[in-house]
Amino acid sequence: MIGKPLSSVSASGSEPVVFAENLRHSYDRRRFALDGVSFTVRRGEVFGLLGRNGAGKSTLIKAMTTLIQPTSGTLRVLGMDPARDGQKIRRRIGVVQQGESFDFTTVQRNLDVYGMLWGIPRAESRRRRELLLTKFGLTDIRKRRAFDISGGQKRRVQVAREFMHDMEVLFLDEPTVGLDVIMRRTLLDSVREEVRRGLTVVFTTHNLEEADYLCDRAAVIDEGKILVLDSIENLKRLYGGKKTIDLTVGNGDSARFFSVLAEKLGSGATVTTSGNSAVILTQDPKEALSKIAELSQTLGAQLEWLNVRKNTLEDVFLHSVGHGGESLADA
Repeated sequence: MIGKPLSSVSASGSEPVVFAENLRHSYDRRRFALDGVSFTVRRGEVFGLLGRNGAGKSTLIKAMTTLIQPTSGTLRVLGMDPARDGQKIRRRIGVVQQGESFDFTTVQRNLDVYGMLWGIPRAESRRRRELLLTKFGLTDIRKRRAFDISGGQKRRVQVAREFMHDMEVLFLDEPTVGLDVIMRRTLLDSVREEVRRGLTVVFTTHNLEEADYLCDRAAVIDEGKILVLDSIENLKRLYGGKKTIDLTVGNGDSARFFSVLAEKLGSGATVTTSGNSAVILTQDPKEALSKIAELSQTLGAQLEWLNVRKNTLEDVFLHSVGHGGESLADA
């Protein structure tokens, strides 16, 4: 346990920590980075935002953390309006952004400065600093300047600093970028530990395994729109009894192969392609395999990889982004 139990967690448990309704934002008055986004974040949950680069995740984080004011719509954080109550909100949240931000001093001093900025008593600040230096593998570089360490080490410092103070909501924007496998799991486990104590987390990631491990609910966002939002388990159950087929074609015109295959499979299946590979969602994998084998003979295509498996969160992501959410509704 790093900090003290949050005293304000008991406040209005039924009120959402974040409330967004028809949120829109444009940087250039031509294209909307956020386009009609609506969702809520419940107290004590980990809420994931999944999407590709440019999908709108970071813009949404910036709006929720008072860094930008949305063009239109309603946004409330801890019951307050970020446009009017930005300072009050910032006192009660933590933020780890994608960009670097460091004090011109050592790793240890970076944590000390955060303790002072947040008014943590000196003895408690030292206790937390030592715990965090050990937990995030920073002890050996504690005397080095933050600007002189590696990208992955800088990321660890950024995350560790936020845990120096108590907060009600932690916003993590791609926090594990540049971290090795061990440090990535250390970070996720640290977040889960704080969530058990009452922390609410909003978490953006490209890594679907991370979202599956950490999040209670997740929203798939693309081109500024939320395509699907539900609990992790419900997202994976949206496909019902359907199975996923991974397919790679080794020679010939793969685009034509997948196009003809999608036509033959009809509305009972969806085909999402990437180069010479495809992910196929189908209610009847035996029929799909039969058509794949038949088509490979007809078109002279070589099947390099063919695998049938259960659905994962990655399948939800691929199909929702690839089909604008329609395949999810039909599933």
